Amino acid sequence: MQAEQLDKAPDDAATWPDQIYDLLKSHGIRQVALVPDAGHSRLIRRCLADDSMQVVTLTTEEEGIAMLLGAWLGGDKGVLLMQSSGVGNCINMLSLGILHRTPMPMIVTMRGDFGEFNPAQVPMGSATQTVLEAMGTIVRRADRPEDVAPTVNATIRMAFNTFRPTATLIGQRVLGAKTFGKD
Repeated sequence: MQAEQLDKAPDDAATWPDQIYDLLKSHGIRQVALVPDAGHSRLIRRCLADDSMQVVTLTTEEEGIAMLLGAWLGGDKGVLLMQSSGVGNCINMLSLGILHRTPMPMIVTMRGDFGEFNPAQVPMGSATQTVLEAMGTIVRRADRPEDVAPTVNATIRMAFNTFRPTATLIGQRVLGAKTFGKD
């Protein structure tokens, strides 16, 4: 097997964004906060095409924490989609979910782990789970396409059942490692 093939996501990885979209609908998620991310692109397109969902493109990820708090106070459920590099921007704001007992489900696509080409992504990619957990977030990780939907379902349920921040980390083994000069 060539090195290029090892870095690509498995063929069945193409279904997990649709499965997550179906889960968002089944959980009554009406607000989606995001910073655009290639790993979430298919899911983002599905949410944008749904008139029952309010999709808000953020300038920085911590705005999503405030948006989820506001959504909850306003009677809506929301989710934050981001890349692992954006987790570092949320550290201080994550305390809001704990202080105010607010469900804050996050779906995080990972960079800086399996096969990463960009050395600048490695530090935050290596620290993402530790940082989230240090701020009181319950974290679960999916490293196989077949684990993504059940893991996202569990973390969404946990967020709204325990009134706290939760996160699913979707590993680069699912996404496929990016290479320099290619998407």
